[in-house]
Amino acid sequence: MINDKYDIAVIGGGIAGASVAYRLAMAGRSVVLLERESQPGHHTTGRSAAVYTQAYGNAVIRGLTVAGESFFADPSPDFCSGPLLSPRGAMFVGTEEQTAALDAACEEARRFVPSVLRLSPEETLQRVPILRPEAVSGGAVLEPDARDIDVDALLQGFLRGFKGGGGSLVCDAAVNALRRDGDSWRIGTETGAIFNAAIVVNAAGAWCDEIADLAGAAPVGLVPKRRTVILIDPPPGAVIDRWPLVIGVAEDFYFKPQSGQLLCSPADETPSPPCDAWAEELDIAVTADRIQTVADIEVTKINHSWAGLRSFVADKTPVAGFDPAVPGFFWLAGQGGYGIQTSPALSRAAAALIAGDDLPSDIQDRGVTAGALSPRRFGNRE
Repeated sequence: MINDKYDIAVIGGGIAGASVAYRLAMAGRSVVLLERESQPGHHTTGRSAAVYTQAYGNAVIRGLTVAGESFFADPSPDFCSGPLLSPRGAMFVGTEEQTAALDAACEEARRFVPSVLRLSPEETLQRVPILRPEAVSGGAVLEPDARDIDVDALLQGFLRGFKGGGGSLVCDAAVNALRRDGDSWRIGTETGAIFNAAIVVNAAGAWCDEIADLAGAAPVGLVPKRRTVILIDPPPGAVIDRWPLVIGVAEDFYFKPQSGQLLCSPADETPSPPCDAWAEELDIAVTADRIQTVADIEVTKINHSWAGLRSFVADKTPVAGFDPAVPGFFWLAGQGGYGIQTSPALSRAAAALIAGDDLPSDIQDRGVTAGALSPRRFGNRE
């Protein structure tokens, strides 16, 4: 079957696709959102335990994160019924041998977040008493205003607003063909349904380079990387609700409270083909070992485990812009581990670029440029 022609077809119903589809529909464009799974957010978005932190990522990531703070902090009642953020804090910890790395992390973080604190080992242990003294002999760097993000509320708010703006969500619609036909795209799916749109937005997450290949566009070198997460019980009697997210300064582990349990990860980044990722037994064992090494806790039971794919390009900066060699093909890819926290601002930036406008001034004021996001930066694309 052939559907009516749309202004824009967004491929991928994760946080990137849902957020830009929301912006476009609210601007009055006719938009169809195509999701390969039976529900949006099945892959990376649905497996994220996101924290809103302004002290993490490169300068573009931090600029986008700061530009989205007002959206997170004061969402419209039409968007969601409760807060999107809740207090957490984020604390990088290290040994005495890692003191220089902690000092450097503190100096860099304070460029963007003046409230960042440098903690002594004693102050670090006061905040998270189960940490082993030898693991935090170099102290910590604390971002006190980092906050948990309600990822489901954020995604559902984008989808609800998208539908309210007249957008059409089609699930079980894995795209398997893209052909430019005059001034529009003919988009084929595995179910046989065909969609027509003037513009295609490639927000397919780990599958973005594969979608680009269907369209005849050169890849941006996207590398999906698997990340493993487990849930375990805290030590008996431990009061964990106010503990911050704890991250190794070498980014070799992290853990934080999650619904009365501890969410733990080895912060692994194992290259993977695009797939429905699962936690592997070796990675689960590595996670347990690293947490037991830095914290006085015995991991005797894994309550739950999962894995997700975080997709990066070489410079770890998102890709947002029209492909210079393929008319009407817009990239929205490579959000890596920052897709949730950057989605309010990155979706606004992408919607502006799709409309042919300049980036919003508040995003530019944070040092983010269209050139920094553009696929042209990868060269040999004309």
